[in-house]
Amino acid sequence: MNAAHRLPPLRLLSVFETVHHAGSAKQAAAELNVSLSAVSQALKQLETHIGTDLFDRSSRPARLTDAGGILLKAVLENRARLSEALDDIRALNDQESASVRVACTVGFATYWLMPRLEAFYLDHPDIAVNVETTPQEVPRLGPGTDIALRYGDGRWNDGAVDFLFHETVEPVCAPTLAKRIAADGGSLASAFLIHVDFSDSRWIDWTEYLNRTDQKAAGSAKGLRFSNYVQATQAALSGHGVMLGWRSITGDQVAKSLLVPAGLPPLLPENAYYAVRSHRSRNKETAQVVVEWLKGVAGKENV
Repeated sequence: MNAAHRLPPLRLLSVFETVHHAGSAKQAAAELNVSLSAVSQALKQLETHIGTDLFDRSSRPARLTDAGGILLKAVLENRARLSEALDDIRALNDQESASVRVACTVGFATYWLMPRLEAFYLDHPDIAVNVETTPQEVPRLGPGTDIALRYGDGRWNDGAVDFLFHETVEPVCAPTLAKRIAADGGSLASAFLIHVDFSDSRWIDWTEYLNRTDQKAAGSAKGLRFSNYVQATQAALSGHGVMLGWRSITGDQVAKSLLVPAGLPPLLPENAYYAVRSHRSRNKETAQVVVEWLKGVAGKENV
């Protein structure tokens, strides 16, 4: 006979275990939300299947017989093994479907993070990076967000802070426009400037750049205005004006010669980019893997 056919139904074993820990068939019936006769019938079926009494009903409360003690030990041991197996399966599923949610600005996601994720997936095919773009200039670590990529001084207390790279700010424009600026002696006097509107003083705008570099530009008060760096970069790529290029935003475009420096001095801001890992993250180990990879990429590029 097949060994599986000799095993009693699991529901009968469950009733048996419940009667033991509840102390009586009556208490077990209440716990299982069934009638007392249903519990008694299940016990009789189990005893018939095994071929011996499991409880000594001559005592009150009924006690386990030797056979009942052997069966209870086996039931409890196998329940523990089953629980461990389910935990292992859940852990395996978690590993196979590991994911990390990363918050950053639209510009940083578009021009720095997303182009580098292909290389990340080659190194870590088992980790999914879900990118959450945010309108805030300092991305928040909201519920479900594991990592925020932020520009600032690194003084945040809502997560573990890791330095990524320093920034460089430099006017850039399309190659055709750069030639016209060079023909004008390298001056921005006749150039349209591309502005990005933001409220955070940590970001350098044209007014600050012109003051700090002692430059003048007729277009400093006019020109084109946008709400984010994706729009501004597209305008610069189309030759509509000169934008303040942050290397994290325009560095790849300059490397491909789609944008070129306008021939004006760069600025090195005091602030930098950091990865902040949330204290509330449920994926701390996976988030650490992502951050270490980002640090490695940033270090190699020396952005």
